[in-house]
Amino acid sequence: MRVLLVSQMAPGPDDPDYGAFVVQLADALERRGHSVERAVLEGRGGGRRKWAELGRRTVAAARRSRPDVVWAHFLVPTGVIALAGRAPLVVTAHGRDVRNVEAIPGVRAATRLVVRRAAAVIAVSEYLRRELEAWVPEARGRVEVLNSGVDLERFRGADPVAARAELGWEGDAPAFVCVGTLDERKNVVRLARAFVRLGRGRLAFVGDGPLRAHVERRAGVRVVGRVPHSQVARWLAAADVVCQPSLVEPFGQAVLEAMACERSVVATRVGGPPEFVTPSAGVLVDPTDEEGIVDALRRAAELPSPNPAAREAAAEHDVHRQAARLEAILERAAGRS
Repeated sequence: MRVLLVSQMAPGPDDPDYGAFVVQLADALERRGHSVERAVLEGRGGGRRKWAELGRRTVAAARRSRPDVVWAHFLVPTGVIALAGRAPLVVTAHGRDVRNVEAIPGVRAATRLVVRRAAAVIAVSEYLRRELEAWVPEARGRVEVLNSGVDLERFRGADPVAARAELGWEGDAPAFVCVGTLDERKNVVRLARAFVRLGRGRLAFVGDGPLRAHVERRAGVRVVGRVPHSQVARWLAAADVVCQPSLVEPFGQAVLEAMACERSVVATRVGGPPEFVTPSAGVLVDPTDEEGIVDALRRAAELPSPNPAAREAAAEHDVHRQAARLEAILERAAGRS
């Protein structure tokens, strides 16, 4: 197939981790023999002008490649822009785009348009499918669940002692790592407080954001800041437990990647993680219960490190397996099956 990928997120020179989950699945499609033309925005920022630029790139790419199917990431605005590809549309919802239906005036109407016009709609979790179908009647009974998967070659077990030495992060066990933006949704302040109450080990935040000042300068806490996507796996390898007790996590990509690295996890029970975090792989927690997070950190630290059961659970979401499922959806949309 000739596939036109349209995405408002893709890795670039200044933001190599931005939208990596999008391109890894596109790369896997190419390895299956399909041609994937890309109309994407690389990196953060750009203001409203970036949407006009994405539209220009979409039209130009469609003229070049004459796609059999257009595969868009995020319902609005990317899904609307992708209609300019003039081929059957498959659109993937990731989370914020679904929340925006209620939060931003005008988005509901645009989302309903995209869903009506799409040949197929994908949600990255059952949780998100339910949310989308509740808010957009046109989506009911039409949404397929398919996450972006995990690259089991990139994210795999590694020697934690060597990783910690390489990163200059040696010290007391257990070693906890949180990967993500330091903002309210990621629940990082409550996690930092819970870690201090636990009273042992160390915690590294790999990421940056508006709440940085509220989590750093606590005993045992290190804020690393943003790192290239290639270094994320090293920080996961350095952990005994990877923590993501977010207020809501539509899927939980960092959790899945940690599990692929044979690391136990503490994850929110609100959203996608309950769909793939098994009891032997980690602990699910009510993100508003600080005492519960303290207990979850303690219990997760008692699981094996490394944790082969976590890797086994993550392997069910191998990116190559997900690419095969995506291929079938795209072929149906293009009228090839």
